[in-house]
Amino acid sequence: MPLPTPFHSRTSAVCDSYEWRNWSGYLSAGIYEMSHDREYYAIRNSAALIDVSPLYKYEVTGPDAARLVDRVITRDVTRQRVGQVYYTPWCDTQGKVIDDGTVSRLDTNHFRVTSADPSARWFQDVGYGLNATVTNVTDDLAALALQGPLSRAILEQVVAGIDFARLAYFHLAHGTVDGFPITITRTGYTGDLGYELWVRPEYAERLWDCLVDKGSGYGILPAGIIALDVARIEAGLIMLAVDYVSSRHAVIESQKSSPYEIGLGWAVARKKGDFIGRRALATERAKGSTWGFVGVQYDWNALERLFADEDLPPHVAGRASRSAVPVYEAGNPGRHIGQITSHTFAPILKQYIGIGTVLNPHAQIGNRVDVEVTVEFKRKLCPATIVPTPFFDPPRKKA
Repeated sequence: MPLPTPFHSRTSAVCDSYEWRNWSGYLSAGIYEMSHDREYYAIRNSAALIDVSPLYKYEVTGPDAARLVDRVITRDVTRQRVGQVYYTPWCDTQGKVIDDGTVSRLDTNHFRVTSADPSARWFQDVGYGLNATVTNVTDDLAALALQGPLSRAILEQVVAGIDFARLAYFHLAHGTVDGFPITITRTGYTGDLGYELWVRPEYAERLWDCLVDKGSGYGILPAGIIALDVARIEAGLIMLAVDYVSSRHAVIESQKSSPYEIGLGWAVARKKGDFIGRRALATERAKGSTWGFVGVQYDWNALERLFADEDLPPHVAGRASRSAVPVYEAGNPGRHIGQITSHTFAPILKQYIGIGTVLNPHAQIGNRVDVEVTVEFKRKLCPATIVPTPFFDPPRKKA
């Protein structure tokens, strides 16, 4: 049975839908109201509270902590400053992605890593022989995301000791709320201005109450996984077990992906020292990758016609889909070239969009493809265009 998070007394009190999900063994709200619309628009227009406590959290400490983390991840820890946060994948020896997450450098020899999958054993195995300790702190930290254009204004009313005008994108700071300590990272999974708040579980309820109290005048709302899914696709952000398969869970070799094949090639440091997967990734970089990560925008007029052929209006608004659909070469339904793994109607863009992987010769921006769409139980093909990601990238995210 899933466990309650430290915020459960507050999230359960406002979850009118009673729709809960099992997120890594914890109860997580799918939606709070009967529809996710207001929760989504809170992310984009005001501020949304999202309980992200189920993330796996590990702390790496000791004289060789930096060496251990640098051996695991594809980014260069020697260039990471104290107070900086990295988003990064980590790979197996064949350069295939195991997981992706954030690495916060809390001190010279103190790191905090978040992941979607359990990773303690991998970090410990990689660190064998090093003077470093990997500690699972998943249950020792409550985590709450505050996302949206008014999130900074709310935090300035609640948090003491942090100058939010100076807290840069993907950096962290320490402060206090109502007298208890808090760490805040300028990170998130929505592609908008946003922060993630990290506190001891005993302070979780007070933190929630302070944010709701001060945020009530700013339109703050709790948001669940359904609204978050729409936002993260608009931001072009991938999800483990949806947009790629961990190399530890893949059943066949072709299910595995390298960072270059899922849009994370930018996170592979070319000049750093040795790390797990370095040689395989250098070889792939020289030869080129089989697959390329893409964003697609469906042709709306064509999509309308596919539904009109069945005497229906377009049934595409609503929840995002995590069900993969095939992609074909434009005008050639016999030539399968990839798959769209996450797709949704983007309310703020008024477009139907998706992310996925296609064979690299077809992955160029502007290329036309055909994507499978099911209308009234019939499989049809909708023209789409490969476009840059993120689809939604407001300046306030990094400003």
